[in-house]
Amino acid sequence: MSKFKDFWSAAGETMFPRAFTCDICGRETFGTNLCPDCTETVTFNDGKTCPVCGRKTVRAEICLECKDRPPLYKKAFSPVVYDGGGKILMAKFKNGNGYLKEFFADVTAEKLKNFGGADCIVAVPMTDDAKRARGYNQSVLLAESLSKRIGIPVIKNAVIKVKSTEQQKHLTKKERTVNLESCFKITDKTFIAGKNILIVDDVMTTGATADALTKKLMRAGAKNVFVTTVMSVEYRQFKDKKLF
Repeated sequence: MSKFKDFWSAAGETMFPRAFTCDICGRETFGTNLCPDCTETVTFNDGKTCPVCGRKTVRAEICLECKDRPPLYKKAFSPVVYDGGGKILMAKFKNGNGYLKEFFADVTAEKLKNFGGADCIVAVPMTDDAKRARGYNQSVLLAESLSKRIGIPVIKNAVIKVKSTEQQKHLTKKERTVNLESCFKITDKTFIAGKNILIVDDVMTTGATADALTKKLMRAGAKNVFVTTVMSVEYRQFKDKKLF
């Protein structure tokens, strides 16, 4: 059964033409991913953001979360807010519509156009079981497409995920941190030591995943770690409140 799923996942990536209809409502667009109406439902992160975590904020200043507990990574970027039409697009990307990697890579590369601080890219890994269930690792697809646009190579298999973790979206920040302990493993430090690394992932909520992976990379000798995600949630004072 998984072979059939893998086949149709690959087919969806390569065989069917895209960008002829809107990826949210299905209306004909003839060359763009979103129709004008659905574009209005996607919030792009081109206004006030935290200069550290990159999430949308009320004012262009460091959010209280980053002031109270500075993240281990140096800086994070994300072009889209995880709400409205953005949520719909991300759900599609994670559930068989891997072709959206090109659109997401385009908008992410635009956000990074003046960023030249990384030597290599590391995609957030999945366990083998999770990858088989989905058919692909969406972060790897994004990293590979982004690499072609910004000219930074992807370091593959230097980091693996060795432990399945409980689904994160209904956990508090503290619960997420505990959930991610010891789930990542560095397999070859020679690819990491002395490097400025750009982590690539799909969505940033509390930043717990980015921090957990950054900790592993820094212990393996990374010089600096940056993070880019396609989307990030709008900043809220999380504390121990549920996110959704």
